[in-house]
Amino acid sequence: MTTLNCALLTISDTRTAADDTSGDLLAGFISADGHTLAARAIVSDDIYQIRAQVSQWIADPDIVVVITTGGTGFTGRDSTPEALGPLFDKTIEGFGELFRQISYGEIDSSTIQSRAIGGIANATLIFALPGSGNAVRTGWEKILQNQLNVDFKPCNFVELLPRFREG
Repeated sequence: MTTLNCALLTISDTRTAADDTSGDLLAGFISADGHTLAARAIVSDDIYQIRAQVSQWIADPDIVVVITTGGTGFTGRDSTPEALGPLFDKTIEGFGELFRQISYGEIDSSTIQSRAIGGIANATLIFALPGSGNAVRTGWEKILQNQLNVDFKPCNFVELLPRFREG
C-alpha cells in the first residue's frame, strides 16, 4: 500500500478541537489505513477561509489528499461546494453521485440534501464530506478507503496522481 499525506479540514461555525468528533473519526480512518495525517485545521463556514486553507494545502507538494467535513448542506452558511468548486482543475462528478447513491440506502431521500463533491487541483485530490459522523464513515468506508488504495483494482484515485503513476 502507498502511504498518502492527507490534510483534514473541519468546516464549522461551532466545532473546536475539543469537540470535533467527525474530524477525529476521519483522522482515525486515515491513520488506521496507513496514510499520514500531515495537516489538520478547523475553519468557520466562510467561503474565503475555506479557500485560503485548502489553497495552501493544494500548493504544498507534500499534501496529495485534502478531505473536508462539514458545510455541504443547504442550511445557514453551508458553503463548502461554492468554496471548493472554483479551485478544481477537474471535478470528480462520480464522487458526489456515488456518495448520494450509497447514502440513499442509509438515510433514504434525505440524501438529496447532501452536496458532497470531489475534484483534483494541482495534482491534489480533494473530497468534501458532510459533517455527521455517519456521513464521514460512509464516505471513507464505502468510497475513499478503496479509492485511496493503489492496490484497489480495476482503478483508484492514486493512479491519477502523477507521482504515483507506474511506468
